[in-house]
Amino acid sequence: VQLQASGGGLVQTGGYLRLSCAASGPIGSIAAMAWYRQAPGKQRELVAAIASGGGTHYEGSVKNRFSISRDYAKNMVYLQMNDLKPEDTAVYYCNGAIKRVGVRTSDDYWGQGTLVTVSS
Repeated sequence: VQLQASGGGLVQTGGYLRLSCAASGPIGSIAAMAWYRQAPGKQRELVAAIASGGGTHYEGSVKNRFSISRDYAKNMVYLQMNDLKPEDTAVYYCNGAIKRVGVRTSDDYWGQGTLVTVSS
């Protein structure tokens, strides 16, 4: 199973970006999917998560600016980021709790990260 993230780039303050993450491989089912970020010199932090039933959770500073969504048929998760601020600059990683076909328990999988840079 692999997660492939894309959509990062350079944007000015107040701009927007949409990140995408595709899960591929022998996927039985996907429970929660999430986006994390890691800024230089800081620990990785949870940005947003979406459960299999559609419930969402957001880190406080991104509420009302970011929106996480899933395409269940395509095994994809998206992060729409609006009103971007310089403090949003980080490498963004997608994460999924995924059960492989024929396996009873789920494992944590990570994408390779995509860099988001917000200039002031």
